[in-house]
Amino acid sequence: MTRRRKVLIAVIAVLVLLVGAVVAAGAYFRPLLLTGTGYAAHNACALHFLVGREDHESDLPPNPLVPYLRTAIDDEAGTATASLLGVGFRQTAHVSEHGCALGGRAAGAESGEPPPPLLEDGGPGVRLAEATDVPDEVSAALAETAAHEGTRGLVVVHRGEIIDEWYADGFGPDTRQLGWSMAKSVASTLVGRAQLEFPGADLDPATTALRPEWTAERARISLDHLLRMTSGLEWDEEYDLGTPVTRMLYLEPDMADYAASQPPAHAPGEYRQYSSGTTNILCDLLHERTGMGPEMAEELLFRPLGMRSAVLEADASGGSVCSSYLWASPRDWARFGQFVMDDGEVDGQRLLPEGWMDYATAGVAAGGEPEPYGAQWWLNQAGDGGPLRFDRMPADAYWASGHDGQYVVVVPSADLVVVRTGFTPGSSLDEVGVDRLVGEVARAVG
Repeated sequence: MTRRRKVLIAVIAVLVLLVGAVVAAGAYFRPLLLTGTGYAAHNACALHFLVGREDHESDLPPNPLVPYLRTAIDDEAGTATASLLGVGFRQTAHVSEHGCALGGRAAGAESGEPPPPLLEDGGPGVRLAEATDVPDEVSAALAETAAHEGTRGLVVVHRGEIIDEWYADGFGPDTRQLGWSMAKSVASTLVGRAQLEFPGADLDPATTALRPEWTAERARISLDHLLRMTSGLEWDEEYDLGTPVTRMLYLEPDMADYAASQPPAHAPGEYRQYSSGTTNILCDLLHERTGMGPEMAEELLFRPLGMRSAVLEADASGGSVCSSYLWASPRDWARFGQFVMDDGEVDGQRLLPEGWMDYATAGVAAGGEPEPYGAQWWLNQAGDGGPLRFDRMPADAYWASGHDGQYVVVVPSADLVVVRTGFTPGSSLDEVGVDRLVGEVARAVG
């Protein structure tokens, strides 16, 4: 064999090994790469069609994959497609009146047209008057919180009046913003609404045998367990390679079915595991027992409250993504906060069962995650006289919390609602100054 032939064979062997290594690496990292392209496609679709923003990259979390993502919008088709370097791991999100869904338009969608900028006015709703006199202490506290990196909107409501608000450049009181897991608290409220509107739907928190395929241990899971994140189903909420939450959000056309397929890891009621999958199971149950499709949140909650900007997106199966994908303006988030503080009454009309929020904000002891938690609401104190989670805020404060720094904080003792929206990845409530803002405003108006 000639030397030239040997070199050629060696080169071919190296190329084969390289190709094999690339294929193997692609297969291994496929879930992570599809998470990246799925995230980018959904993000671009929602920002373009629901908000009218074109700076899609500014809402992508810090990740070494981001510089290699390529995103394209097709207005005629109503799609956003993201891929790796324009060629690999392609994912497409499709818009409809129910928001953006990966893999195809939401089942039950009537068209490829996006939802309107604002819903038609369905009635009086929660009207937030604008106060004429703003205490200096409130303005100073708001300005300090606004200075935190990534803050996009702040609204402070006292006794049903907006006493101060602030918006970053490019954002305003009517700009839809993604609440991420603040949607979970809305899901809890939808359970109360459905309980009142559908008295025969068997939505008592003690109800068990929730899904026909749930037998043995899973048959003991109650609605209360779902609401309190104590179902015992196996789950991992870390946004990492191949975890259940990333697979659910970016690879599964029916998110609730996937979440419901998880095996039991603990006995129901004994262990708290924060789980976006649990909330999607919850809303799937509401769809099934009310007979309503992806319009459920709009009809039961958004229209009666006057939340005209709100859009709860659905997945490709038509199931509401109650864990993560609710868009609303800061003022509409404030309307929601005022509604729950009023225990579900609007203009003298009761829209939640009496005492529902007492139930939703009551902590129940369980193993696992130690932070005080109610029924899809975070609590500053568990109700047992234990320590406060954030000592700058009143003990009775409770809040909806979302990824990247979204908060709706409700303080009944101060008749106060504080909303913070923004893009501050990896932050916590105190790191973006919300605890300080709530505490200082509560003292100023008390």
